[in-house]
Amino acid sequence: MNERQPTPIYEWENGHSPADADLRVIAERELGAFIRAVTLLFGPEQARLAAETWVDELELMDALPGPTRRDWGSVTIAAAAQLARRLNTDVDRPTPRVASTDTKVSPIPSSNCFGAAGLA
Repeated sequence: MNERQPTPIYEWENGHSPADADLRVIAERELGAFIRAVTLLFGPEQARLAAETWVDELELMDALPGPTRRDWGSVTIAAAAQLARRLNTDVDRPTPRVASTDTKVSPIPSSNCFGAAGLA
């Protein structure tokens, strides 16, 4: 079998092998794509926070993802989940409702409404 053994994070940080360099390039590309997407969707401040979260998620892993970009998706997914939780905190807070002074009621047209003949 030619399975690649997972590299512990602490070994990778100090590694200088060609395989380590390849993993760094893949990691940088994945992080860069994530930052660009968050910047486009939510702005530069959220992108900065998301990048920090991405690095934190990578550091939480016991071993590095595999040698393909797809393997690094788990880091990005975890960081995206944190981003979603952060962005949804404002949604979860109740917003004060102001009573409307408009008391007119408009009929809602519907194709499901029956005329008098449909009820007979």
